Amino acid sequence: MLSHKISIAPMIACTDRHFRYLVRLLTKHTVLYSEMITTGAVIFGDRDRHLGFNENENPVVFQIGGNDPQDMAKAASIVETYGYDEININVGCPSERVQSGKFGACLMAEPQLVADCVKAMRDKIDIPVTIKTRLGFEGQYKYQTLCDFIEINAAAGCGVFAIHARTAKLDGFSPRQNRELLPIQYEEVYRLKRDYPELTIIINGDISDRCEISRHLEHVDGVMIGRAAYSNPIILNNVDRDFFNVDTCQEISRKDAVLAYCDYMQDQLQQGVPLNIMIKHIISIFQGIGGAKSWRRYLSENITSKKGDLSVIEKALQLVD
Repeated sequence: MLSHKISIAPMIACTDRHFRYLVRLLTKHTVLYSEMITTGAVIFGDRDRHLGFNENENPVVFQIGGNDPQDMAKAASIVETYGYDEININVGCPSERVQSGKFGACLMAEPQLVADCVKAMRDKIDIPVTIKTRLGFEGQYKYQTLCDFIEINAAAGCGVFAIHARTAKLDGFSPRQNRELLPIQYEEVYRLKRDYPELTIIINGDISDRCEISRHLEHVDGVMIGRAAYSNPIILNNVDRDFFNVDTCQEISRKDAVLAYCDYMQDQLQQGVPLNIMIKHIISIFQGIGGAKSWRRYLSENITSKKGDLSVIEKALQLVD
């Protein structure tokens, strides 16, 4: 079983293998998540592209999107062979694209179907199956409905629930609007942990610094950080020391992190990975530092989608204090 004390939320187009490598330069113990990948992509797609990762990324959780128990079990069996530590079911994404596939947040309305998926997966694999969800639907949320969802899925074999402390509004609301326009309700997640102490409850939503992490850990088992970690990954420096009691960890400077990441990018370039796919993850790493705006502008203006070389990084670093 993983320690879910600190984790990075799965984010489409963000938490790919390249970003996860960057994060591992800053923290060795934080749990990382893949982007959400659908069952169809796992079963029928390019598996190495969708599932492959560097073994140094562990602990890492694979997040899957789907709603058919048989397909979920088949995909889970494939995922397990790649060495992931857990598989997480997406029951929280509110995007229209996900809704059209009848998974993500819309599955909150079908707790038994989710439980059937959990059981089917658990019957096929040895690694844990977990769930990431929200409180419920905007305008319809009731705490008891959330409890019913938790109880049905716990009985099916899920012991870990990551809860985005917001409801979801699906009719015409974008994921960004769901994040920014709906109120955060941390107390509801705290209440859930009090009522189900035997379960691992992870809180997610608008968490951006160590003080907030510490405050939440007084009430729940784990804290999941999302956009704050992606937009400013340096906030993960020293989380191993501060939250995992690892005395041997050393703080790495932003420039040293970039240089270490450059070694990784050089290897990936030789394998045909476009530079812009990797470099986007360090665009904001100097946030709050003198020259950050010049760094971002220079990189943005000098990266193409198909080619490039790492000399652009060297020149951009000269613009940073």
